[in-house]
Amino acid sequence: MPCKNAVSWTVLISGYVENEKFDEARELYEQMPEKNVVAMTAMVTGYSKEGKMEEARTLFDQIQCKDHVSWNAMITGYTQNGSGEEALKLHSQKLKIGLRPDKWTLVSVLTACSTLALLKEGRQAHVLIIKHGYESNLSICNALITMYSKCGAILDSELAFKQIESPDLVSWNTIFAAFTQHGLYERALAFFNQMGLLGFQPDGITFLSLLSACAHAGKVNESIDLFEAMVSNYGIAPRSDHYACLVDIFSRAGQLEKACKIIEEMPFDADCRIWGSLLASCSVYVNVQIGELAAKKILDLNPHSSGPYVSLSNIYAAAGKWRDVARLRTLMKEHGVKKQHAHSWTEIGNKVHIFLGGDISHPDIDKIHLMLRRISTHMAVDDFVEIGVPWSCSY
Repeated sequence: MPCKNAVSWTVLISGYVENEKFDEARELYEQMPEKNVVAMTAMVTGYSKEGKMEEARTLFDQIQCKDHVSWNAMITGYTQNGSGEEALKLHSQKLKIGLRPDKWTLVSVLTACSTLALLKEGRQAHVLIIKHGYESNLSICNALITMYSKCGAILDSELAFKQIESPDLVSWNTIFAAFTQHGLYERALAFFNQMGLLGFQPDGITFLSLLSACAHAGKVNESIDLFEAMVSNYGIAPRSDHYACLVDIFSRAGQLEKACKIIEEMPFDADCRIWGSLLASCSVYVNVQIGELAAKKILDLNPHSSGPYVSLSNIYAAAGKWRDVARLRTLMKEHGVKKQHAHSWTEIGNKVHIFLGGDISHPDIDKIHLMLRRISTHMAVDDFVEIGVPWSCSY
């Protein structure tokens, strides 16, 4: 091109970013004579895809006239890189300067609320959705179902699904995943039957959710029926995830030999997740032989994992094999394997804090101790208002 203008530069840079060729995009951006908002936004997206959020934010702050796309690129980048708090802060700044939220912003905000389990902020986003007329948008409705489910409000999740006039397959799979997360097998099965009556064809993700629900509910026979129906009635080829669910179901039920047989007959090589599921059940049912096999397989795949050592040590201890327990601890030291610290999270003052086991360095640790002491004396939730702790804990 004899005369390259801002449009040609921007289109080429955006194309490289969209095709995940960020190094080429960055070289072109540095050569671009005059940067514009579109090119800068494309680079913000590129930095976000690379996980370089500091560089993305620095460039975002340099944009003089930010448009909706610029704000959404930065908010989405934070959400996709696990910085939900920063995403929500930026969303709040966008509202304060008078910019109307669009559907892309709201989906990212709902995703951030899901990740952080912030029900209050999720409800506030729902109000914005209704206020700006997005309640019929399928992407937003599906994100609402997930948000309410992950925040523990399964009834609101179901209500959000029922308010969709024309749900698609993603909507159905999203509500199935919500029921599975809460262990509601009967509800998931009822919706599955309703789905068939309405003429929707399930896919592999649908059956994955149903099989997971079977695992949580201990429905062994039902899981076999579902697996066979998936293959015979719907012609869906099972993936490794489906076999992993079957292994988990039989393992939870204590049928460890059958779980091993499924692993042997699988058309795939079992990964750490499948062997880990079997090993966890061996700890429950104190099966030393199969536990040793599962632990060995996991260590072959991931030699530096501490999980197999810990689980196998617990199996040996439950079986009274204390010499083997000592031997495993010695092996862990020799291989430099350290057990990961347990952790918990809590929300204090609308901010999520993570605590590691044995860590007393957190600035809010005294407030947490006070909260736990009040829990131990069976005080009502309303009493927590006295110490300014809007709380939701997971331990």
